[in-house]
Amino acid sequence: MSAQRVFVARLAGCLVFDPVGDRVGKVRDVVVVYREGGSPRVVGLVVEIPGKRRVFVSITRITSIGAGQVITTGLINVRRFEPRAGEVRVIAEILGRQVRFRDGSGTATIEDIAITQAPSGLWNVTQLFVRRPKTSASPFAKGATQFTTWAEVQEADASAGDPQSAEQLIATYADLKPADLAISLLELPEERRVEVAAELPDERLADALEEMQEQDQVELLRALDDERVADVLDQMQPDDAADLIAQLPEDDREHLLQLMQPEEAEDVRMLLNYAPNSAGGLMTTEPVIMSADATVAEALALIRREELAPALAAAVFLTLPPYEPPTGRFLGVVHYQRMLRHPPHERLGALVDQGLEAVHVDASIAEVSRTLASYNLVSVPVVDDGDRLVGVVTIDDILDHLLPDDWRSRDEEDAALKRSAAAHTGSINIVGNQAARSGSAGIRR
Repeated sequence: MSAQRVFVARLAGCLVFDPVGDRVGKVRDVVVVYREGGSPRVVGLVVEIPGKRRVFVSITRITSIGAGQVITTGLINVRRFEPRAGEVRVIAEILGRQVRFRDGSGTATIEDIAITQAPSGLWNVTQLFVRRPKTSASPFAKGATQFTTWAEVQEADASAGDPQSAEQLIATYADLKPADLAISLLELPEERRVEVAAELPDERLADALEEMQEQDQVELLRALDDERVADVLDQMQPDDAADLIAQLPEDDREHLLQLMQPEEAEDVRMLLNYAPNSAGGLMTTEPVIMSADATVAEALALIRREELAPALAAAVFLTLPPYEPPTGRFLGVVHYQRMLRHPPHERLGALVDQGLEAVHVDASIAEVSRTLASYNLVSVPVVDDGDRLVGVVTIDDILDHLLPDDWRSRDEEDAALKRSAAAHTGSINIVGNQAARSGSAGIRR
């Protein structure tokens, strides 16, 4: 490896390849250990491999870093990364920290860290890119930036409520999908996780919470103040918010409902009235509902909204007024694909799927699943005793209940991941159970 300097924030997301050019994964973080009398030393990278698993790749397995890519020797241990004592992740735990200059000139925030390869082949932290506190009251002003060395600063004890402390880490999460964001949050140390969650926008945190197990949801929300929790619940899908609130004690449940927006709280209250394993307990109350006189053009304009989930955008549900659940009498479903085959001025009432019947609000998961499977649907309407549309059950709602409670956990996927990694990376030698039998198991470095 040739001597070079690499900035960690720019390294995040870079592709990792094996010696023959097959893709291994993406860099998600850099792992360092602190040393007395010197700057931290790099011990490896956290790499996301196929299967969304984050694994440790020792720096001794890295042959090249640069030009937007990382080259490895091809030997990867697919066991999920867990920090060892003394190991610190740069992006997750150092960027955004406050430091104090040893010469007494004030404080600054770490925005990036440069790592440089020594003649020995090892990598060390050599420079910090920091930002001083702003000196102007203008909301557009920013503090001055500068480069400094590790020896010139010492880490300050920043308060957990400091909004600047999580800013850099949140920026690295900007391109993550909700499921990946949820995994990234859960991998953070508890204090750091709460700090980042406190600074995430309400909608972004809501998206991540929807991808977590209910126990993880509750533990994270308990660390936030009640008003913030209510704001996040307002941004969640009503069925997900209801599932979360149902895990709380009765007093806490009612208190949060009182703090939520009245319209959002009303939907959640309605869902809480149904058995968790019924169509009513599974459904969402926010389908696209229109009148039979509406046109194809009007329907397409509604379902192309970016914030609408794909499963909800696959069909429009027709009812008599009112058009908010519980609606007037349910009339039928018009599928997106059928709308595409008709002119924009065509009335939706003429395009109803005559062969599809709604399920009752008390229908079991098995009945709803059979309806979805029988008609090749991604959503099915739910009606009450008065034949009024009260919501729809989508395919993801069913999967959440049919899969094991710990389906989001990566701990049980070793065998599948080894097969997946081998299929995707060709010549990579995956260290796993087979390696254990040959005596190489347990060697992470």
